[in-house]
Amino acid sequence: MTSTAPDRLAVARAAYNDVPLYDPKRTPVKLDLTDNTNLWGVPPRAEQEIREFAAATITRYPTLYGTELKAALAAHAGVTADMVVTGCGSDDVLDSAMRAFGNEGDLVAAPDPTFAMVPIFAKMNVLRSTLITELPDHEVDAEALLATGAKVIYVCSPNNPTGALVARRTLETLIDRAPGVVLIDEAYTEFAGVSNVDLLARAPRVLLIRTLSKAFGLAGLRIGYALGQPQLVAEVEKSRGPYKVNALAERVAVAALRHDVQWVEEHIQLAVQNRDRLTIELLKLGLDPIPSSANFVCVPVRNAVAVAMAMREKGVGVRPFPNLPRIGDCLRISVGPWPMVEQGVTALAAAIKKVGTK
Repeated sequence: MTSTAPDRLAVARAAYNDVPLYDPKRTPVKLDLTDNTNLWGVPPRAEQEIREFAAATITRYPTLYGTELKAALAAHAGVTADMVVTGCGSDDVLDSAMRAFGNEGDLVAAPDPTFAMVPIFAKMNVLRSTLITELPDHEVDAEALLATGAKVIYVCSPNNPTGALVARRTLETLIDRAPGVVLIDEAYTEFAGVSNVDLLARAPRVLLIRTLSKAFGLAGLRIGYALGQPQLVAEVEKSRGPYKVNALAERVAVAALRHDVQWVEEHIQLAVQNRDRLTIELLKLGLDPIPSSANFVCVPVRNAVAVAMAMREKGVGVRPFPNLPRIGDCLRISVGPWPMVEQGVTALAAAIKKVGTK
């Protein structure tokens, strides 16, 4: 039978021809340490809001641009509501920002390694991208990034997947001298114990991109946001469009921001403590983990893909990254309650023994 389906390559946007679907190739496991989410669970008041959510609300659209959520986020961050833009996860905000500030063919520059979706979002928005290999000790090469003349410069701090914190002087150099917009991805900022909000007063073209998926434990509700000067965030809001945060997500997020911050802070401290304990256990295995300011640890391991597969056979999932610049093969291991982390270390030790890393 002859197919009547249209030829996808003939009708699709050309820029999408070689854009892959996001597929980390994970089979389900009993203990998943891949996503860097809050493994302690949902904050208590947020969980209560989920249970009490009115079914009638589902039949109506949410607020256009998350008005109540923006107010709660602004209060939490110490800015005004007109300095906040929300989205369906921080990657939605990042995608929208590229679309807002990049014209067709403009360049996006980012360090390497970093968040893998950056060059993909650039391509999806008909932009070019270049990755600049990081300096030794996982420092961002600010001079090389600036030398590209990129319209959009992206940095992630703490970085994903390394967990390395970008030095404050590096951020200042970038925002003082960048010809365009600087996007600072702060998905893991709560675990670093530092704030860059004051940079917003220093430069009108810097955007701090954040999420409630990690420290706040709301990854399934997809709540991202960014902070910037009002004129800047207004352009991102135009780009990302209305109704991007659903009504349940907004209500739960507002509850968490107003009532669960102490719970969140307590579990941030637990994550930091267990991150440091995990680092010690990895050193005992003869490994050399990268110092992390996030809620995960990145550790160089030869044959990382094979080691990760062997760990999955033991019911434990971690994220392998093969052949990263200056690092080589490595594993990224999320931090949670210590029994989970300890189980992960045990599985890692067995996998290394089985696969071999020489």
